[in-house]
Amino acid sequence: MIPAEIFAEMPQQVDPKKLGKLHAKFQFKLSGEDGGNWLVSIADGVCTVTQEEIAKPDVTISLSAADFVKMVDGQVQPLVLFMQGKLKLQGDMNLAMKLQEVFAGATK
Repeated sequence: MIPAEIFAEMPQQVDPKKLGKLHAKFQFKLSGEDGGNWLVSIADGVCTVTQEEIAKPDVTISLSAADFVKMVDGQVQPLVLFMQGKLKLQGDMNLAMKLQEVFAGATK
């Protein structure tokens, strides 16, 4: 799978009950082959994904496209990538943790 396919499936992978009253914009900046910028927006119990970059997201998550795929496939935990300096976060760390909870247990 490539990042574009993962992001295309993301809105269907989330349980609306887990979204609650969450309102946030998560900017993903993926480097390397198949990389790019994706915006995951959560508002009013709905998750939408667009391929774009915005000026002021709530959280920016930067990593390589290859590491993103490994993370989504469960081959590596986000915390491990963060500790290795391969995943960088800017913005609200609590929201970043919430994003992980929202997609926990999603089927592939």
